[in-house]
Amino acid sequence: MSKMEEIEAIKQLKYKYFRCLDRKEWDGLAETLTEDATCAYDSGKYSFEGRDGILGFLTGALDNPRIISLHQGHHPEIELTSETTAKGTWYLEDYVIFAESNTAVRGAAFYFDEYVKIDGKWKIKTTGYQRTFEDFESREHVQHTTTMFDAQE
Repeated sequence: MSKMEEIEAIKQLKYKYFRCLDRKEWDGLAETLTEDATCAYDSGKYSFEGRDGILGFLTGALDNPRIISLHQGHHPEIELTSETTAKGTWYLEDYVIFAESNTAVRGAAFYFDEYVKIDGKWKIKTTGYQRTFEDFESREHVQHTTTMFDAQE
């Protein structure tokens, strides 16, 4: 594959990470991570080792149909560091709604990732972000209507 094709494959990997996170597709999310992956979310406030540790944290935090999340990664800067390694920086915009309390957290951050190519497929080896800001807000004037998870309740 060309350099541009490798970079596109890494972008597709991160897009899948965000999609699976918001759709609560935990098996798909697991496919994006190496078995020994590490994370340091929120400047290391939430740090975990191993794919199972990361997934345990994320499912514990988000695997509830009354918690609706939006994670968008923008402006990827991907650098191939060898034929099988790369690093990337992404601008994150996120919004998490807690329907039970009608509150939400919104914010932005920079993700810093390291990738490794295993058996011809890119995986996330390390991931984490530093917040640029985070706001907690009441949604008292917002009426929750429907989500893709309502049928699951």
